[in-house]
Amino acid sequence: MMQYSAPAMIVNEATNCHDSGSNGLRGSVGGGAMFRRILNAVLLTLAAVLLALPAFADSQVRIVRLSQVDGAVQADRNTGQGFEKAFLNMPVTQGMKLRTNTDGRAEIEFEDGSTLRMVPHTIVVFPELSLRDSGAKATAVNIQDGTAYVNFTGKKDDEFTLSFAHEKVSLTKPAHFRIELGDTDATMAVFKGDVQVEGPSGAVNVGKKQTATFDLADQDRYALAKNLEPDPYDEWDKQQEQYHQRYTASNSYSPYSYGVSDLAYYGNYINAPGYGMCWQPYFTGLGWDPFMNGAWMWYPGFGYTWVSGYPWGWMPYRYGSWLFLPAYGWVWQPGYWTGWQPLPRVVNPPRQFVAPRPPASPGQTVIVNRGPLPGHGTPKRMIVRNDSAGLGIPRGSVRNLADVSQQVKQNGFAEPRVHNSVGSSSSISTMSPGVRSGPGATPMGRGAGPRMSAPHPVAPTHSAPTPHAPAPTPHR
Repeated sequence: MMQYSAPAMIVNEATNCHDSGSNGLRGSVGGGAMFRRILNAVLLTLAAVLLALPAFADSQVRIVRLSQVDGAVQADRNTGQGFEKAFLNMPVTQGMKLRTNTDGRAEIEFEDGSTLRMVPHTIVVFPELSLRDSGAKATAVNIQDGTAYVNFTGKKDDEFTLSFAHEKVSLTKPAHFRIELGDTDATMAVFKGDVQVEGPSGAVNVGKKQTATFDLADQDRYALAKNLEPDPYDEWDKQQEQYHQRYTASNSYSPYSYGVSDLAYYGNYINAPGYGMCWQPYFTGLGWDPFMNGAWMWYPGFGYTWVSGYPWGWMPYRYGSWLFLPAYGWVWQPGYWTGWQPLPRVVNPPRQFVAPRPPASPGQTVIVNRGPLPGHGTPKRMIVRNDSAGLGIPRGSVRNLADVSQQVKQNGFAEPRVHNSVGSSSSISTMSPGVRSGPGATPMGRGAGPRMSAPHPVAPTHSAPTPHAPAPTPHR
């Protein structure tokens, strides 16, 4: 969780005052007693400050990832603004609501790699995302409307409950299923595993390739069928799952699984001298920095956090450090897994780099787009340029991104063939200048900004080093 150092600084200043010499408190009659009274007052004030800190600092609230945004998706972050535009890589926190509109699709990725996918006209609420004293993760999801796909990985000791209509599901082992809410009935179709559903009509066990239908107009009475009725979005869900399975196999130096598949697809690990194994996105040169595309977003309880606009931009901005190495450019060093980072650590930045800073006033959403335009083109071909860092490339849509990266290094651009788009380009390029949220928001466009790092006009065609080291085995 976030750490606050200001109160400790207050105590240090009080101690320094005590030791300040003959002109300080010790030099006067009764100075020691006076100092103790002042110190006690400071400590009482400190206790009050700690109690008044945002609840997130000392609570056990968890944060998960909005891992795909395709089309019109909205989020209610409990800011008082209601539903607002949702962005890829937005933190999803306890109490948030997500809504997909006519053409909207979304995926939420949990720490263990479990996913929840939403098709158009779906509303999902997250009433609980917390951490037990034992370290177990407690997740409660409520599907209020529409259709959702759930793929639960079944990590031991974690609690995952899901509710829809008047039904409740407590997941304890791996399962993959679809839930559809209609006006008069609700159905659960199980693709993998078996799921027990509890409701007003009792408990029913729904096994693999079975469908349970609940009559919402008749006390949720259920009927169990030993077959699966296909849904138009089954193939989309299957493609997303295949992407995660294929690229999570490479994994990373991470105790978490969310975001790992994107690291394997959009970049590679290198052995950086003096720093060990580090990750670097494809299509970057010395003119690129990690803060060229993204947004500052305000969350009640823990203030501003940086939300990256890159398709791989979750784990490298929540954990570890960004390093600038003269021979390679910017690389991400894994680590610092125990706390939430609103902004990642930056190590050894170039001289002209200006560290990003959050807005001065609370409640805003500030968009930053300083990098090159995202990849674009026809449904079968796209144009990828240097320093795009994968922006605009739908995940899993282009084979051998490492080879494409080499082409971009040599030519400044490449035109790879799109073979299997598991998400449209809109699912990645969702941050654009002119989007604002909250009172007094000041969105930034290209070239904006003392808050953001300046571009580096050096060797624009340099990119990732030639060796493509395989991703190491994860530490579990």
